[in-house]
Amino acid sequence: MFGNYLIGLREGLEASLVVCILVAYLVKTERRDALRPVWLGIAAACAISLAFGASLEFGSKELTFEAQEALGGSLSILAVGLVTWMVFWMRRTARHLKSELHGKLDAALQMGTGALVATALLAVGREGLETALFVWASVRASGEGSSAPLIGVLLGLATAVVLGWLFYRGALRINLARFFTWTGAMLVVVAAGVLAYGVHDLQEARFLGGLSTKAFDISATIPPDSWYGTVLKGVFNFQPDPTVVQLIVWLLYLGVTMAFFLAPQRSASTRKPTTTAA
Repeated sequence: MFGNYLIGLREGLEASLVVCILVAYLVKTERRDALRPVWLGIAAACAISLAFGASLEFGSKELTFEAQEALGGSLSILAVGLVTWMVFWMRRTARHLKSELHGKLDAALQMGTGALVATALLAVGREGLETALFVWASVRASGEGSSAPLIGVLLGLATAVVLGWLFYRGALRINLARFFTWTGAMLVVVAAGVLAYGVHDLQEARFLGGLSTKAFDISATIPPDSWYGTVLKGVFNFQPDPTVVQLIVWLLYLGVTMAFFLAPQRSASTRKPTTTAA
């Protein structure tokens, strides 16, 4: 449940910040007449994201077992790729997100109502589609068979909405770059579990071999149905009996991605100036 709460909080806060920046800019520039198309674009983005999530959940039930596992594994890997790109992108642009959105909004204001709707739709819709895909993949990986993952996501989204409103009112100030770095690191851990589960799905669909070759089996020590096994499964997508392929993929993804993500960023001012020979 915590992993899904983190996804809802992280993605929801990004969307909330985007909405706050767009609305605050229009209010401060006395362009309240443009608020309606912006809200229309935001509503359309939410509707598309919900429809996408519903199609993933209900559409896959009509497939055979092998097809479901192949689809689930492929979409899990796609979701991990999108989330990985997202956490790196937000880490790099968190400080400049406001000016970037202001520039897009200025261009949209000059083009008319349709451009305003499209700007809000694309800005919020990207976050919504990423959230729907990754939540669906994470819920499949957790395999809890209960409403806990959905409750976790909804609580995360609700928290993000409250934080966004506090940002807009000026009642809350935090270091966004640091916040997205910490939550991004935690999401990388969650994504590693989703990726390993996606590989397991592809093994069950017979797209990959090695399904019967276990790296280890500690089910007796950490029973999957125990409270601590459930917690580890819900937070980290922990599996007590992974295959060798799953373990290798998990270690490679987590080690390489975390190393690059936590590496210090080099700014242009810290680079040595080049000199030319006289």
